[in-house]
Amino acid sequence: MSESRTDTEAVELANTAFYEAMERGDFDEISDLWLDDGEGGISCVHPGWPVLTGRGEVLRSYALIMANTDYIQFFLTDVKVSVLADTALVTCTENILSGGPAEEGAELGPLVGQLVVATNVFRRTPDGWRLWSHHGSPVLAESGDDDDLDGADDAPDDA
Repeated sequence: MSESRTDTEAVELANTAFYEAMERGDFDEISDLWLDDGEGGISCVHPGWPVLTGRGEVLRSYALIMANTDYIQFFLTDVKVSVLADTALVTCTENILSGGPAEEGAELGPLVGQLVVATNVFRRTPDGWRLWSHHGSPVLAESGDDDDLDGADDAPDDA
């Protein structure tokens, strides 16, 4: 097996571990998956949030999300991994199902679905691949009409 293929698989495993730790609400594992501050400044953008920089800010955001989310599940699609030397880029679509606090007498709060496109950047460390940056952007609308991308059909006729 080539080194590149092994790196790709290792990055895929690290990416999967990140989302599984989120699903379990495992803050310690989330912390372990991010680079230490001494290995390069980390950053994170959650959908609708400003850019968070530094390990403290980023990890606080995950603690906040986990504290206010009773249930979350990620179904990843369109996963693409690129590895160049000691840096890896993962792009994917996060199909998210989540639920907040339950109302009195209910097991779960209302479930909400959301689509987010994400970019995760990993760096190789002596301890394996670690997250350097995560950026998630909400998908606000889906268009099934790829033929109309240039807008030519919307132009008025001059005749």
